[in-house]
Amino acid sequence: MPITAIVLILLGAVIHAGWNIVAKKAQGDTRFTFFSGLLMAVVWTPLALWLGWDVVPTWGLTEWAWMAASGFVHWVYFVCLLTGYRKSDLTVAYPLARGSAPLMSSTMAVVVFGEQISTLGVAGIAGVVVGVFLIAGGPGLFKAAHDPAQRQRLKAGVFWGTLTGALIAAYTVMDSYAVKVIAISPILFDYWCNLLRLPFAAISVLQDRAEARRLWALQWRYALVVAIFSPIAYVCVLYAVRLAPVSHVAPAREVSMLFAALIGGHLLSEGNRGARVLGAGAIALGVMALAWG
Repeated sequence: MPITAIVLILLGAVIHAGWNIVAKKAQGDTRFTFFSGLLMAVVWTPLALWLGWDVVPTWGLTEWAWMAASGFVHWVYFVCLLTGYRKSDLTVAYPLARGSAPLMSSTMAVVVFGEQISTLGVAGIAGVVVGVFLIAGGPGLFKAAHDPAQRQRLKAGVFWGTLTGALIAAYTVMDSYAVKVIAISPILFDYWCNLLRLPFAAISVLQDRAEARRLWALQWRYALVVAIFSPIAYVCVLYAVRLAPVSHVAPAREVSMLFAALIGGHLLSEGNRGARVLGAGAIALGVMALAWG
């Protein structure tokens, strides 16, 4: 994998873990998705106008349809991600989502792009599976059975984390196809996908405007941080996809799980930190093997 792609992946991973911590602290729901999306549009419109003034008018049905579909999948992903954050620990929902995604996205990349995974890649998959087990509680899963509240949070984290992982795999392959095959600019692609998913996110806001105004007053600062940094993290990945195979980039970017487990376990005071950090390390090694395999 080119060194430039590796640098982009690592940079994106650090930023991604960081904005996920902020999203966790916001304790937002679907309305937070709208808040952050609206602020993304405000923050990034000047750059999008500068880059796309002569490009966007040349787009046809293929470009717009692909971005609309991706925008919808991203919206569903973000809703599931935030739901998992509200109902479980960050160090369960986030690493499980990011850990299951490379398994599915690598498989999909083999089918869609004709890529191959080596023996080392298979070993990486095993590392991810072990890491996911540890992140989900490991031996502590049996202890959790005696604590109804903790068991419920654990089950919620496994469910929402796995569902989020499937959505990550879906948009990873879709977006990679857009920038690699259709050749849409990564920056413009991310910007327009955000704009096209805003109508979906606005539904919950319009259903209860008074509550939306109350939440806006509480959460707009968190939403602004997400609006600034989330696009940067993902655009780094999209540029890396142009330089390296999707089956390598998708797993490699999951080193963000290691940062999230460390930060989440320390700053958010969530339990079982030792096992979860060990699991995050196993996942990190696994996805690195996948990346190099």
